[in-house]
Amino acid sequence: MKINNSYILLEKIRCYAYHGVAPQENLIGNEYLIDLKLKVNISKAAQTDEVADTVNYAEVHHVIMTEMAVPSKLLEHVGGRIIKKLFEQFPTIEEIELRLSKRNPPMGADIESAGIELHCSRK
Repeated sequence: MKINNSYILLEKIRCYAYHGVAPQENLIGNEYLIDLKLKVNISKAAQTDEVADTVNYAEVHHVIMTEMAVPSKLLEHVGGRIIKKLFEQFPTIEEIELRLSKRNPPMGADIESAGIELHCSRK
């Protein structure tokens, strides 16, 4: 079998963090949702059944939660930091798609969430 493309997905990661431009956002915080798609060659892991032959998504989750714990004004900055750390710590990741959304942002609108989406490659 030849795997043409393979991805690791972490979907709807929920966390509470303190990001935002408004001062009250840094005090009160908000709930955030993260979706992550990692392009990784999983061919060897498909054969060996060994976590060492793939990207450990528990470790990826730890990176995300560590970066989400650092308060920032902009989601763009948080997303950029997460992607940078993932590329640094996991050399087999070729591409990353990240969605980061703030639930019910305090902007005077009836809106479920607002956020960013980044598509990045290592090259």
